[in-house]
Amino acid sequence: MTPKNARPLTLRDVSEASGVSEMTVSRVLRNRGDVSDATREKVLQAAKSLGYVPNKIAGALASQRVNLVAVIIPSLSNMVFPEVMTGISRVLEETDLQPVVGVTDYLPEKEEKVLYEMLSWRPSGVIIAGLEHSDASQAMLRASGIPVVEIMDTDGIPVDAMVGISHRRAGREMAEAIIKAGYRRIGFLGTKMPLDHRARKRFEGFAQALAKAGIEMADQEFYSGGSALAKGREMTQTMLERTPDLDFLYYSNDMIGAGGLLYLIEKGYDIPGQMGLAGFNGVELLHGLPRQLATMDACRAEVGRRAAEILVERTQNPDAEIDDKVILTPTISYGDTLRRD
Repeated sequence: MTPKNARPLTLRDVSEASGVSEMTVSRVLRNRGDVSDATREKVLQAAKSLGYVPNKIAGALASQRVNLVAVIIPSLSNMVFPEVMTGISRVLEETDLQPVVGVTDYLPEKEEKVLYEMLSWRPSGVIIAGLEHSDASQAMLRASGIPVVEIMDTDGIPVDAMVGISHRRAGREMAEAIIKAGYRRIGFLGTKMPLDHRARKRFEGFAQALAKAGIEMADQEFYSGGSALAKGREMTQTMLERTPDLDFLYYSNDMIGAGGLLYLIEKGYDIPGQMGLAGFNGVELLHGLPRQLATMDACRAEVGRRAAEILVERTQNPDAEIDDKVILTPTISYGDTLRRD
């Protein structure tokens, strides 16, 4: 069941689910009136389980919708998402729709709060990063009655539409290229683990491909915080001090990969002979490094563009048949840090 033709929930739905009057539901949700704690809890639980979000513009607009698109992403400091936003904006600027951004910091509870607030303004659609959401967020998305496009990932079942890449496939293909180039002592370094589900899936695909080839992951280093050049240097040093015979390092993203590259150059490693390394995302900002890091493009701008196109088509032509499950294909860039066989 997708929200393509869903009816938006009303106070009556919450009233029926909680067994109290619509007036009492309204009082609870507006935090007004004399309502017992037991009744208030009953109403709030019913609203949460249904995915009901109060309408802050009820009565203000005949359409009960505003020309806003809720764009919910995990980070603005990560260089990945501005490119996604650029793709979205270039499509929406040709329409009456305007993007409004919410940031979740990869936290499910924060995503719930951001989604709740944004849906309360009755936007015309939602573009949200990832396929993994809490039960409450899933309920809100399904009950919204508006187009929902989940972006960046296709390894799962979407609420409605999805646009992205298979991160498990991306991890597998990078592992296959590394193995084909002759590397055998391989380590993985990742940040925002395990909250970044897409990085986790790349790691899973990478490990599966190594295992299929009979190669055991020689070492791995996870960090729950964000990505930075300094963190990449630190993680690389830690791993090589622990496992000095590694011949390849695969990083969950280009930023920490660039930090690792700078550390290896400083220590005099022969790259890519003695040591190979690769990241993920294809960040153009890092092209000024002494060596070009091997990486894989996540099709960020195209993801944003295609997602916005689906949403615009769905808002303008609700009954139109369109391809709303778009799987893009990233490609490996070998750069100067991954041998070609």
